[in-house]
Amino acid sequence: MRQTLRTSLVVATSLALGTLALAQGEHGLDLSALPQAGTVAPEEGLAAWENIHTVLTHPRCLNCHVGEDNVPLWGTAEAPGRVHGMAINAGNSRIGAEGLSCNACHQTSTRPNTVPHAAPQTGMDWRLAPVEFQWTDRTSAEICAQMRDPDRNGGRDEAGLIEHILHDAELIGFITWSFDPGEGREPAPGSLQQHLEDMAIWTAAGMPCPEG
Repeated sequence: MRQTLRTSLVVATSLALGTLALAQGEHGLDLSALPQAGTVAPEEGLAAWENIHTVLTHPRCLNCHVGEDNVPLWGTAEAPGRVHGMAINAGNSRIGAEGLSCNACHQTSTRPNTVPHAAPQTGMDWRLAPVEFQWTDRTSAEICAQMRDPDRNGGRDEAGLIEHILHDAELIGFITWSFDPGEGREPAPGSLQQHLEDMAIWTAAGMPCPEG
């Protein structure tokens, strides 16, 4: 199992090197800092998970990782549960196809978010995360178990979770935007590089989860 994990992570990282060239140039991501599987102690992995959990439950991420009501949040650090304004419901499509599309206001663009309180822009079409990825009303242990379960994380193994971040960086997607959301919005804690390293440490440690 450990050898399989090591091989999987090394292969995925090698494959990502070509596609990561743009991300490295724009975001300064450093792949050399990523540990190999089996080289990280469980307690170090748990510490990395705490950093990951802090990012996942920050409003920049949590606002779109909502439940079956399909209602996005407009949460802030002071009021994390505040519901999105204008009676928005993204519907079962999670993109607003049944009523008002998310992209009616949120823009698909790689232009920088420099205008305060303007519609946010990323290089991906805006949508809520799949309902299987709900993080609202979940404990750290529950989110951790979800993140390591391929049936609830988009079919990703350890290497796939790393590649998810690298692919997002290439597109300037939602994860990348959360650390640099522009004027008037509080960014997720840390940086994209730190989040990548924390994810690599956690997966290399065997994806340990807190109790409870």
